Amino acid sequence: MRSRFSAFALGDAEYLLASWHPSTRPAGLELDPGLRWYRLDIVGTTRGGILDEVGTVHFRAYFKGDAIGVQEEDSRFVREGRRWFYVDGSTATV
Repeated sequence: MRSRFSAFALGDAEYLLASWHPSTRPAGLELDPGLRWYRLDIVGTTRGGILDEVGTVHFRAYFKGDAIGVQEEDSRFVREGRRWFYVDGSTATV
């Protein structure tokens, strides 16, 4: 999760696509160059340990652009081999 946040902050769409599970990966990704992602808070996790094949991360990501905002999400990940892949996310309730 932290590496994907860093990729958003750096505008690295290639990394984001590579870390997205092929079953849900979009064909392309256009990032908004007007957004600056500046803070990530991990609120909680479930599973995702060394012996797990699935896990979730509940996070808040803070951004600035035309407005200041927070994206809060529950993200699902799967591990294949030694790599974790983002599957999808749903808006979290505050």
